[in-house]
Amino acid sequence: MTSAISLDGFDVVLGRLGRWAADQDACGTPVAPMPPARPDHWLVHTDGRRDLLPVRRWHGPPEPAIESIAARCTGPTIDLGCGPGRLTRALAQRGLVALGVDISAEAVRLTQGRGVVALRRDIFEPLPGEGRWAHALLIDGNIGIGGDPVGLLRRCGALIAADGTLVVEVEPPGTGLWRGQAYVLSGSSGEPEVRGPAFRWARVGTDAVARTAADAGLRVADRFRLGSRWFAELAHS
Repeated sequence: MTSAISLDGFDVVLGRLGRWAADQDACGTPVAPMPPARPDHWLVHTDGRRDLLPVRRWHGPPEPAIESIAARCTGPTIDLGCGPGRLTRALAQRGLVALGVDISAEAVRLTQGRGVVALRRDIFEPLPGEGRWAHALLIDGNIGIGGDPVGLLRRCGALIAADGTLVVEVEPPGTGLWRGQAYVLSGSSGEPEVRGPAFRWARVGTDAVARTAADAGLRVADRFRLGSRWFAELAHS
């Protein structure tokens, strides 16, 4: 796997986040509802799967699942693919040293706008504190980054301390492992859809995460469900 990750199509969505209205701002204050003309964005996989991207959720305050993830962290934590920083902020609010990392300049700007530290960087480039983080996080489907989950998990394993953990969001049971390409499709009612460039992506189900982690030199320390979402906590073998 090369060291550079291309997510140009996904970056388009992140770059538009500053123009999206949320039900609440980052501090939980109600704001005006989103105008109906705002486009929707889908992540379209080349095997035919099409997922609506929860852009408003990313841009809003931490939801209960995110607060639960933050509560599992007990030391310095790096939030990989932080987006607009709702998880990074939730970590910092708990008094933890937290660093958000994202390839999108706009996502980093929005994260910093929440009053927390964020760095624009490819995950495979050198990062601060390598080998010393108590926790690393791959949430909101970020285990798909680069289309090589084994390589990604191996890289994340190099970021955490010997007794550290990696928390990843995974797909429901029965999903298995899928690797391929995906692209972002954007559109609104009455308007033509716009397709972004393709990039490498992957899906890992709870039934495939143990084998994937083992191939990366990690083991599953815990699997858990928060609402309709599934997660695994990995540790060094």
